[in-house]
Amino acid sequence: MAAGKGTRMKSPRPKVLHKLGGRALVARVLDTASGVGARHVVVVTGHGADQVEADIAADFAAMAPRFARQMPQLGTGHAVQQAVPLLPDDGMVLVLSGDVPLIAEDTLRALIAAADGERLALLTIEFDDPTGYGRILRAPDSGRVLAIVEQKDADATQRAVREVYSGIMAVPARLLKPWLARLDNRNAQGEYYLTDIVGFATGDGVPVVAHRIDDAAQVAGVNSPAQLAALERTLQLRQADALMAAGVRLLDPARFDLRGTLDCGTDVEIDVNCVFEGAVSLGDGVRIGPNCVIANVRIEAGAVIHPFTHIDGERAGATVGPGALVGPFARLRPGAQLGAGVHIGNFVEVKNSTLAAGAKANHLAYLGDATVGERVNYGAGSITANYDGANKHRTVIGDDVHVGSNCVLVAPITIGAGGTVGGGSTVSKSTEAGALTVARARQVSFANWQRPQKKKP
Repeated sequence: MAAGKGTRMKSPRPKVLHKLGGRALVARVLDTASGVGARHVVVVTGHGADQVEADIAADFAAMAPRFARQMPQLGTGHAVQQAVPLLPDDGMVLVLSGDVPLIAEDTLRALIAAADGERLALLTIEFDDPTGYGRILRAPDSGRVLAIVEQKDADATQRAVREVYSGIMAVPARLLKPWLARLDNRNAQGEYYLTDIVGFATGDGVPVVAHRIDDAAQVAGVNSPAQLAALERTLQLRQADALMAAGVRLLDPARFDLRGTLDCGTDVEIDVNCVFEGAVSLGDGVRIGPNCVIANVRIEAGAVIHPFTHIDGERAGATVGPGALVGPFARLRPGAQLGAGVHIGNFVEVKNSTLAAGAKANHLAYLGDATVGERVNYGAGSITANYDGANKHRTVIGDDVHVGSNCVLVAPITIGAGGTVGGGSTVSKSTEAGALTVARARQVSFANWQRPQKKKP
């Protein structure tokens, strides 16, 4: 179910598209549905339906989700009614909420097993303060589930019940469909409650079972920015705990953010305030300094990423070779491929460029669309002028080249192996191997030069 507006989010963006750990709320729910082997996925949309459906269709093309629109939104029972034509009679229906993103696969498997193809299974939990939730009503003698009563329809005794319905259930489609047809809206909210099917089940002699868990985060919904932020911290701490359990050393797990996937080798160290996005792989012995943003990159064994470095390979990806040193304050962009032992220093930017083993660009430099050979020393303030205003061109720098400070290499150009480019040169023609190239105006000095003086009023 993903039709709600999310008024308290105070945002034009549909609630289920707000992100948790870098992923839309509804996408996390669909990831879990995929993990339990869902045969068909039906997403009930309403508010912002066009945007929600477009985002889901693009993100889950392989899953081929189908959509049912709930217009207007008349309650949870009404939402599931819209999906009925798309539910095969021989299936087990798992009802999930698009704004409850941390439900776990093993919990859902246990719930499906509890339904066992013949029963209505409810996921429940006990809260010290159950305000706002539907209460589970049980027979006093046997403890058998009899019904769910919503908060607004409950009397004082029923409101004192601490076991609540999470909003998640598993039920055979052949039983669910006739129960949905019997729903009415004669209640305090004038809505069609999905929870009313519990009474229908007991009346029809169908067993109703409750699978109770004690992990509140799994059933926590998001209705406000404050709730989203609280759940973000919960997710991040759980991810941090999992990484530390696998041997990763986090200097402070409370100051760690993972908004994608992070695969780590042994003896990896991560300092504070680092953000990982997309798909990141860290090899054995990698060290990440504080305040780094790292996305879509493979960092190989023994590499060190110094503080305040920004790496994002985006779709093209990026690679940092074994033993490489990057930063501080460096930036690697898509297509940056650093070989073994490469040094990229402060305020150096690398984009769509390959640097072979031992190459160094230690200060204030730009390498774009370049192929850099082994042991190249690339001077401070030097750049590859790779864009002519319409097209990108490539710069090739051979092995053992030394490029002096404040040089401009105007692509397309090749600097021959072993060559030297004198500082301050603007080079627009390819050079021979081993050559010294200096391309700057002859220095002229005027003795006893007097600078202009300001005129006094």
